[in-house]
Order: sequence, then C-alpha cells, then structure tokens
Amino acid sequence: MKSLFDSGTLDEVIDRIGLLNESSKGLWGKMEVGQMLYHCQFPLRLALGKYRMKKPNFLMKFLFRSFKKGMYDDKLWKPNLPTAKGFKVLENKEFGTEKNALIGFVKEFHEEKDKKQWDPHPAFGHFTPEQWGQMQYKHLDHHLRQFGV
Repeated sequence: MKSLFDSGTLDEVIDRIGLLNESSKGLWGKMEVGQMLYHCQFPLRLALGKYRMKKPNFLMKFLFRSFKKGMYDDKLWKPNLPTAKGFKVLENKEFGTEKNALIGFVKEFHEEKDKKQWDPHPAFGHFTPEQWGQMQYKHLDHHLRQFGV
C-alpha cells in the first residue's frame, strides 16, 4: 500500500493535484473540484492537530471501527461512499486557494514521516504511523480518481 510518507508517493500526489483545473468534473458524487480540494484537507488537518472532529457516539464508533482496516488496505474505495458529517463541504470553494492549501497540507503531513506517536483518530482510534500514511494516501487517491487524475 502506498503511503503519503514516501517521497515518490508525495511527488505523485502533488503531480496529480497539479493536473486538476477549475473545470475538472467529478466522475461520481456531488462535489465540485474546489469543494473536493477543501474536503481532502480535513483528514490531513485532523492528523496534524489543526482540526477537531466531533467524537462519534458509542454506536457510531463501533461501526467506524468495524471498517477501520479498509482505511489503509489495498482495496480501492467504491464511488459514492458516504462522507463523515464533519467532513462534508456544501458551500462553493475557490479552486486556486484550495488547491494551494491542499498541497501545503500534503507536504506538511509528509514532513511528519518520522513521528513515532500519533493521537488516536476520534472515530477509528489508534493507527500506527505507517497506517496514518497509508490512510492519507488512500483518501487522496480516492478523490483524485473521482476527478479523473
């Protein structure tokens, strides 16, 4: 599984983001490209301690944890998966601003590649550093595929 902590994967992701433009259309889902770029920042900001997600109730936490392995395994996520409430983007976003911000957060997350201890994810619980890198890549890959890059 690719990881955002790998330098080659970092370059790949940044190159793919660079292929997007204001008129890029999603192959599935309702988000416009600016909204997708903003949405993709949430998990990175969460991992970096720059976003606080409301903790799910016990039942939702149990449900999330049953899907935990799917966050970092090799299986592609299917189109039109539901979005966590705290990560939904309903308002329009400015493409250039969000593209630059996402690239900045991707690079900042990559710089944490040697970090040994990560805070638990509010919904999924503990991830190893390797799993954090894989999960971030998998989320970005899903949405970059959504927009054909």
